[in-house]
Amino acid sequence: MPIVVDIDVMLARRKLSVGELADRVGITPANLAVLKNGRAKAVRFATLAALCEVLDCQPGDLLRWETPIPAQPPPT
Repeated sequence: MPIVVDIDVMLARRKLSVGELADRVGITPANLAVLKNGRAKAVRFATLAALCEVLDCQPGDLLRWETPIPAQPPPT
């Protein structure tokens, strides 16, 4: 997926655990892990705002777009 979630980078910078961030944001550690690992299909703006408030960052610090790499045909 071309949208990359960098929550783990911010967790390391802020020296927070997933459990502590989940508690402060008000979501379950399992849901935070789904978001952190890039498996989420969507994120509520309220959740994104809470993450930014707790981590003292901007949404662009947590989410970024990467150009997809086209699939290479198999060698013949």
